[in-house]
Amino acid sequence: MLYPKIIKYILSFLLSLACAQLQAQQKPNILIIMSDELSAESMSANLGSKYLKTPNMDYLAKNGVSFTNAYCANPLCIPSRSSLFTGRYPHEMGIQSNAEKNNDPIEFPTMGTIFKNAGYETGYVGKWHLPYNRVEPETHGFNYLPNKKGNGDDSLSPILASEFLNTKRTNPFLLVVSFMNPHNICQWARGDKLPDGPIGTPPPADQCPPLRPNSKPSKNETDIMQLMRTSFQASDAFPVGDFSDDKWRQYIWAYYRLIEKVDAEIGKVLDALRASGQDKNTLIVFTADHGDCQGAHHWNQKTVFYEEAAKVPFIFNYNGLKPAKSNAMIQTGTDLLPTLCEFAGVPLPNKTRGIGLKKILTGTATTIDRKFVVVSDHLVQGAAVNGKIPMPEGRMIRNQQFKYWIYNEGMQRETLYDIKNDPYELVNLVNDSKYQSALKDCRAQLMEWAVKNKDPYINNLVK
Repeated sequence: MLYPKIIKYILSFLLSLACAQLQAQQKPNILIIMSDELSAESMSANLGSKYLKTPNMDYLAKNGVSFTNAYCANPLCIPSRSSLFTGRYPHEMGIQSNAEKNNDPIEFPTMGTIFKNAGYETGYVGKWHLPYNRVEPETHGFNYLPNKKGNGDDSLSPILASEFLNTKRTNPFLLVVSFMNPHNICQWARGDKLPDGPIGTPPPADQCPPLRPNSKPSKNETDIMQLMRTSFQASDAFPVGDFSDDKWRQYIWAYYRLIEKVDAEIGKVLDALRASGQDKNTLIVFTADHGDCQGAHHWNQKTVFYEEAAKVPFIFNYNGLKPAKSNAMIQTGTDLLPTLCEFAGVPLPNKTRGIGLKKILTGTATTIDRKFVVVSDHLVQGAAVNGKIPMPEGRMIRNQQFKYWIYNEGMQRETLYDIKNDPYELVNLVNDSKYQSALKDCRAQLMEWAVKNKDPYINNLVK
């Protein structure tokens, strides 16, 4: 007489299993495409096609939702990526530079772990630069992780991504494709061999893109920025101190060629996604860990708070999303993970700091409840000046009109720009009597954030 009950139990179990499987299949796949050292503006959708052609980035921008005020958590590889993959601020993890330090995977679980535990199949190809042991999936949650070197592997990443995309599965996937370029501009500036292949010889300067409008140091620039420019340009990593205007124009030409190089690889990934038949149910995110100064204020590479280094592309594509642009203040490091979890219906760890952006993406809201974002940095890569290596740590705040930053070194530690009226950061207004109210507001906002987020840097802020 027990048989009917057993049969009923089995049928109920099979039904629940089928429902769970159907629910898993209905969840969106997620494809994150990352570039390294790509400034927010640096695609032909923004700059025009006279000097730069990026059809694949343009496709993502024109058919997706773009955030035009998106800032990285720290304009340097490991701190920025650490934040992107955990939803936590760099100061919480104690990671403000590229120094070797592994995170506690329990205190700081990555999106790989979070989505794997939610039933997703997880993969990561390309450049790593995360503070987790790459060969131990239990620390980061990415099961498909071909152990490659990263720099010099951009042409291999689409092949590995295609292998992952064409694997038969019943569960949804989370795949990260992390490209190196245009990071090779660092090697180009040093005259080194480019790891991902040559780009040719630059043409004469008059045939190259023009200098940036902010190629000279800002008016009223602080002493610490002057000192750090000297320190960085004296190091082997940043040998651009004697670059002429012509050389800077050729630098920008080279930077654009490297962007085109990675754009072609991005196109291969998009083609592989379409060929797999999964493009209609895949949320695509395109971003970068930080930008490149491209000669702005006589800086190359990243690390500093200038727009070219700290502002990054942040674009979402999904079937049914209406193309749009949003000027909401975005902190990519803390906002990416909550947004992915919202879309996938995945529980978000309690300690994540950001805001989910699904309402903006789906058009049910036009903005988010945030007045400003904060970025941190620690300039540790310079050479000695007068026998001492300066290593200032800083915090930056960006609200709808102003950008303010402060360092813990220097005679004049503060900088203030009116980004709305001075987008190229040409004039530091910190000592201008007309802007003292704005200066006080920025100080108060940064203090408010530091208190809320228990940032030990609070001791260096203006009380």
